[in-house]
This record gives sequence, structure tokens and C-alpha cells, in this order.
Amino acid sequence: MTRADLVEFLRQHRLAVQSSVSQGGSPQAAVVGIVVSDELEIVFDTLAGSRKATNLRRDARVALVVGWSFDDARTAQIEGVADEPRGVELERIKALYFEGFPDGIERARTAEIAYFRVRPTWARLSDFRSEPPVIDELDVDTPCPSPAGNGVFSIP
Repeated sequence: MTRADLVEFLRQHRLAVQSSVSQGGSPQAAVVGIVVSDELEIVFDTLAGSRKATNLRRDARVALVVGWSFDDARTAQIEGVADEPRGVELERIKALYFEGFPDGIERARTAEIAYFRVRPTWARLSDFRSEPPVIDELDVDTPCPSPAGNGVFSIP
């Protein structure tokens, strides 16, 4: 699989299970609507005061699972670093998000909404439609900021 294959797969899905870590160290998961940029940025919105927003502001590490149904037994597992863009970057990712979720414009008018961008550090695509299953870890070749903001790492 290539980076383009991952982008294509992710764009076939509108939902992901997003997981973050609470202040007490407990895992917390939620379903979020996602859009994916050509640069493999995964964008979602949430209420600004939600658990996921609070968790990601404190600890930017995030995991996502995308895909899977009985008709299409494929899934992507992604680990990465989330950020909450500001200024021009925020406007750019909001425009991308609104292309996929036009109803997001109305939500943004009626509630305090936060927008998060996930930059993958690791990904695995699994296809269970064949025997044996095809499980492929990806070298996406995209530098991602480290959680501390002082280095970079790439998807191996």
C-alpha cells in the first residue's frame, strides 16, 4: 500500500472511532466525522468543551480506526498527533471540513466548535476479504510534529 492508497481508502469513509487518553490515564473513544486532505491530514470537529477536545489539548496523541463492515472487511488503524490549528491554517482546514460536511457550517454558527487535525505517525491497512488476510503497515513519508513540538517522526 502507498500513501495515496491510504488517502483513497480514508476518503471512502466519513466516520472514524477516535481515541484519546483522559487526565487520569483512562482510554476514551468517540465516533467523529472525518475529512482527509491530499497531504493526509485527518480533520474532525467536536464541541470545544468535549472530553476529546480536553484530552487532545492536554495530550496530543490520538488513535483512529476507520472502516469495517460485513460487506467490506477492510480497516485502517492510525496513530498520530493532533493539533488545533489557528488563523490561516484553521480557515484552510475548516474549508476542507465543510466540503465533506456542509452541515458543519450551521453547527459552527450555533455552538462552540473546535477543529482538530491529525497527522499520522503510524498506519496499518488490513484487508480481511482474502485468506490469508493482507495486513500492510505504511511508510507514508510525511514528517509529523512530535508531541513535544521539538522533533519530527514519520510513519515507519
